[in-house]
Amino acid sequence: MSGYLTTHVLDTSRGCPAAGLRIEFFRLDGEARTKLVEMTTNDDGRTDAHILPADQFQTGTYELVFHAGDYLRGIGAPADFLDVIPLRFTMSEADHYHVPLLLSPFSFSTYRGS
Repeated sequence: MSGYLTTHVLDTSRGCPAAGLRIEFFRLDGEARTKLVEMTTNDDGRTDAHILPADQFQTGTYELVFHAGDYLRGIGAPADFLDVIPLRFTMSEADHYHVPLLLSPFSFSTYRGS
């Protein structure tokens, strides 16, 4: 089995998926940071394709950057606290990595989902 990466962004303040939220994805190698892809969430708060598909999977350290401020301003919510949310994590084996983001104008949480 080869690994891959997915996400799901939920707007907990409105109780719905966060549609139209821009996400950047980077590979980190020491001090080097290489942008691999940029995507936007669909109506279900997910990306239309895997962020890191199985045929491109490599173990290593990565960063998802969620552009929460742009999303929040776009729906008319306060965006003076959260703007850009970087999440750094390591994928150490070929597996399905799912990194959800639960978002409100004043907080966020994440976890390794399934």
